[in-house]
Amino acid sequence: MSDLIRLTAAELAAKLSSGEVSSEEVTRAHLDRIAAVDEELNAFLATDADASLAAARALDARRAAGEQLGALAGVPLAIKDVLVTTDMPSTSGSKILEGYRSPYDATAVAKARAAGLVNIGKTNMDEFAMGSSTENSAYGPTRNPWATDRVPGGSGGGSAAAVAAFEAPLALGSDTGGSIRQPAGLTGTVGAKPTYGGVSRYGAIALASSLDQIGPCARTVLDTALLHDVIAGHDRHDSTSLDHAWPSMAEAARAGVDPASLKGLRVGVVKQLMVDGLQAGVKARFDEALALLTAQGAEIVEIDAPHFEYAVAAYYLILPAEASSNLAKYDSVRFGLRVTPEGGGTVEGVMSETRAAGFGAEVKRRIILGTYALSAGYYDAYYGSAQKVRTLIQRDFAAAFAQVDVIASPTEPTTAWKLGAHGGDPLTDYLNDATTIPANLAGIPGLSLPVGTASEDGLPVGLQLMAPAFEDARLYRAGAAIESLITARDGKPFWAQAPSLAGASTGEATN
Repeated sequence: MSDLIRLTAAELAAKLSSGEVSSEEVTRAHLDRIAAVDEELNAFLATDADASLAAARALDARRAAGEQLGALAGVPLAIKDVLVTTDMPSTSGSKILEGYRSPYDATAVAKARAAGLVNIGKTNMDEFAMGSSTENSAYGPTRNPWATDRVPGGSGGGSAAAVAAFEAPLALGSDTGGSIRQPAGLTGTVGAKPTYGGVSRYGAIALASSLDQIGPCARTVLDTALLHDVIAGHDRHDSTSLDHAWPSMAEAARAGVDPASLKGLRVGVVKQLMVDGLQAGVKARFDEALALLTAQGAEIVEIDAPHFEYAVAAYYLILPAEASSNLAKYDSVRFGLRVTPEGGGTVEGVMSETRAAGFGAEVKRRIILGTYALSAGYYDAYYGSAQKVRTLIQRDFAAAFAQVDVIASPTEPTTAWKLGAHGGDPLTDYLNDATTIPANLAGIPGLSLPVGTASEDGLPVGLQLMAPAFEDARLYRAGAAIESLITARDGKPFWAQAPSLAGASTGEATN
């Protein structure tokens, strides 16, 4: 039985660097794990074992030749299907892009390849990242490894589930309103949304361009920070990319391992983020985490952010408006699916038939809503007003960070709900993002890490930390300290407490 899948990315990197294991062995172990459990989970939409193993063997040969490789060289990586890749299809979870092959890699993917990470597959997601459960994928829902009758969150449920189930030690995701942090909270993993512009969006299939942000997922804060360091930085291909000298997130995480680093940290709790419907077990774990912080000398400060209560409403006007514009390119003419009516038809007819067949219900709903919000006579009343609210939320954050170093909240109001429990009710899904949306509207960084399980159902509970723009390293430092406290309290890392599916070991590699 192989234990390689149960090692952290940092541990794997150390063994690879020392020559104790090869990248081919590590990659094969994870591919075997995918083969063993993914039929049940549906975390991956595409894998190519031959290509992944060939890449791993090439890295082993370079290492054997004495070449200096990146810190994570040889470590497997799962990639959310919103990021285009040359070696596997890129569909964004939609039928309209089924089988699409990109002629180039997204910048985050290209940086990961250059650093020596091995792509082991593209992960499932809500179609065009529209959803909070990965139930909106055109290729079927992903299941939560902690309880396979539950959702893993969304839209990046595939990446989070793959990491939680030991199918991959690292994954890339995208976060438009919480799509990295929320699945992390529901699957007991760690996920970070960088400062807007801190990681290039070039090659990310766009949902809402002023909100989308690429970021890392892993099982530990340090692993997440290591991947963040790989993908961060300015990119001339992305006009929103920040030309900024980013500090090492991994160094910040290592510095934060000592809980004594929390002494004097001012932690804000925004009363508007303690939302109605907060599950009792979620609140209990959140309160316990705050007590651990206080015991280490952190100061808890209550914050009033009056405009946060309008965040969900503003977000669900801005996002559909931008989505309706971004998705106009799927017109049956340039690329993607084409459906021709019987007897031929006009360009307009082909376009209508194609979009009707290629887009799912949630995508159609948001396109209609966004087009309406941008239409003549309604632009100022809806989209324009939402942008004004966005400015007020940014000001609320500025006022809050004048008082505190970080803001803490539950990542999600509840633990993972059962598949189909929301019955296709979009409003219920939209309200699930109430705690994560404000960070996207303001462009600030956010991090989710697990702080225990809810007493009602034994499912993971996430703690969200937010910091001012450009202060991503502050989150990793505080997050690593909190993670150390949780590990000391429980006697083992949180990810090691996962139930049988996520904790099962894979069989020996066969070939």
